[in-house]
Amino acid sequence: MANQLKMARIDTIRTLREQGWSVRRIAKTLGIHRDTVARHLRQAKLGQAPAGSDEFKLGQAPTGSEDVKLGQALTGSQAAPDDEAHSTASASTERTKRPQSSLCESFRTIIEAKLDQGLTAQRIFQDLVSEHGFTGKYHSVRRFARRLQPQQELPFRRLECGPGEEVQVDFGRGAFIRDGDKPRGRPHVFRIVLSYSRKAYSEVVSRQTTEAFLRCLENAFWHFGGVPQRLVLDNLRAAVSKADWFDPELNPKMRAFGQHYGIAILPAKPYMPRHKGKVERGIDYVQENALKGRTFASLDEQNRFLLDWEQNVADTRIHGTTRQQVGARFASERAFLRPLPLERFPCFQEARRTVHRDGHVEIGRAYYSVPPEYLARQVWVRWDGRLVRIFNDKWEQIAIHARHEPGRFSTDTQHIASRKISGIERGAAWLLGQVRRLGAHSLRWAEAMIEARGVEGIRVLQGLLNLAHRHDAEAIEQACDIALSHGAYHLRTLRSLIERAAPRQEQLPFLEDHSLIRPLADYSQFVHDTFQKEVLG
Repeated sequence: MANQLKMARIDTIRTLREQGWSVRRIAKTLGIHRDTVARHLRQAKLGQAPAGSDEFKLGQAPTGSEDVKLGQALTGSQAAPDDEAHSTASASTERTKRPQSSLCESFRTIIEAKLDQGLTAQRIFQDLVSEHGFTGKYHSVRRFARRLQPQQELPFRRLECGPGEEVQVDFGRGAFIRDGDKPRGRPHVFRIVLSYSRKAYSEVVSRQTTEAFLRCLENAFWHFGGVPQRLVLDNLRAAVSKADWFDPELNPKMRAFGQHYGIAILPAKPYMPRHKGKVERGIDYVQENALKGRTFASLDEQNRFLLDWEQNVADTRIHGTTRQQVGARFASERAFLRPLPLERFPCFQEARRTVHRDGHVEIGRAYYSVPPEYLARQVWVRWDGRLVRIFNDKWEQIAIHARHEPGRFSTDTQHIASRKISGIERGAAWLLGQVRRLGAHSLRWAEAMIEARGVEGIRVLQGLLNLAHRHDAEAIEQACDIALSHGAYHLRTLRSLIERAAPRQEQLPFLEDHSLIRPLADYSQFVHDTFQKEVLG
């Protein structure tokens, strides 16, 4: 009886449509959805009968069904007991009278031929007016063309992947975490499924942050023992900054993660869950089979349970699509996965920073230098527990430093402008190289001075080079030659010699015999005689 009522309802829909009723009016009168009405009308146009039914004539319902009475009442076939009811039924019949046939009906053959040529309704209308004197409206031609070419939905195309080619990922709701006897919340369950074998990995996290998402992905790859070629994921904020089917904008961390593992990241089309249908069903499976009706004391306990469930339940099942055991199919797929990198992906943070006046940026109360051309500009900084990397707006790396504790400065000498590097920082060797330009005497004096005075002589070298700004090299050379001859290694001596232009001191030969010099024997006799007088006297 239920099947007859269903068929009666379908026949009523078709009958009312033939009488000129709109889809909206039929749906409102019968209390069903407009899509249901439209679907049955499409089946009627295509000559399809509902599944499990005989070919009933339009407008004919099984005897004794309620829809027969409804159809008769709506068409006015059931007479009213009095004149008033009869007039009402007559008016209803007039209103629901079948409309006149379309003006296009006489041009059916022409319209069908033009539709076969692929012409649009607008072009057909223009040809009918210009070539055949058609007097109707464009909308009439368009409606008639639509009836001649009913739109039939195309079946979905199922795409399968080879081993190691693709993995799909999504989030769902995990089981409750209890605090004593009272549940305190439900975490998010992450699930990733290899498209070929349906091998999966599940993990619960408290928040869907980028760091948590990347860690789950990484744990899954290491659990699989390899990396597939491409990753299909939803447009979640943890991974996609701006959703775009043709050119999505990935989170910078997500992009770096893909480069680290050598995997192509392909976000699905927004609002198209069937683009990652394998993991969509996988989320339902883990929620219904593994977690439904269970509670756990902590995230760790739930993750341990999920790991055991994946190995002992999910991997041992015969998959409904592949008709093979998941674990056995994964064993054949493992060899096609790409090898893992030597190290895990560094979990880093990043932010924009403004370069200070001293040419450094601040990260964690420590300071790191950048090239001088970025002074007072904004740069991107990415840091982890070991390194600090600095990028410009084009994401080109401009500096890299080891991570330091708070309060310390990390300055690369290449980031210091040459005018800001003092001679002391450059060292004695560099300063002596500059002195060599003055001349050989200046260089010998400078080398002797450094040997005699040590580290404190570096500033003297700076002073010597500073003299070249006020005096010519010849005067400095002469002063250094004289000072070196006297063993004078002070800068003030050089200044005095340059101002006085003093001659060089000459070394006189030692004379033993001269007319003005008495022999030593005379001095010896003089001393002896003087001593005798004092004793005898």
